[in-house]
Amino acid sequence: MNLHFTRNRAVFTTVGLLLAATAPTAYATLDGAPASTPAASSVPSRGKPYVETRLFFGTARPDGGPAVTDRQFMAFVDKEVTPDFPDGLTVQSGRGQWRDASGTIEKERSYELVLLYPVGEAGTSDRKVEEIRRAYEKAFGQEAVGRVDDRVEVDF
Repeated sequence: MNLHFTRNRAVFTTVGLLLAATAPTAYATLDGAPASTPAASSVPSRGKPYVETRLFFGTARPDGGPAVTDRQFMAFVDKEVTPDFPDGLTVQSGRGQWRDASGTIEKERSYELVLLYPVGEAGTSDRKVEEIRRAYEKAFGQEAVGRVDDRVEVDF
């Protein structure tokens, strides 16, 4: 009985070690770059390093005035965004919510603006993005415009 138990244990241990050694491993380094693995190195690299900035614009006005219309928002994009980012952008309509300064959860129509620019232009583009945020807050009486930045690889 003990010999049978020892043999089964040895078989299970060997199978476990083989599975662990041959199982694909996927992990990333702390900076978000994929780790160097045979599977990762066989995938061709595409694109160049860019920054993706997403801005979130609410349309409800805290003072209770009329919501920002599609026409008003697109006029804002034409005047304030396009001159600084003429190479392209994406606008998506959505619905969102956030907690305002008074603690009230506001549910409203919103817009997401996606900008892509080369990493080398990040300093200049950051200033332009902040000007866009301030201009929208001022023009439409908003408390804030949300911002998310991410490093991406882009190929056109």
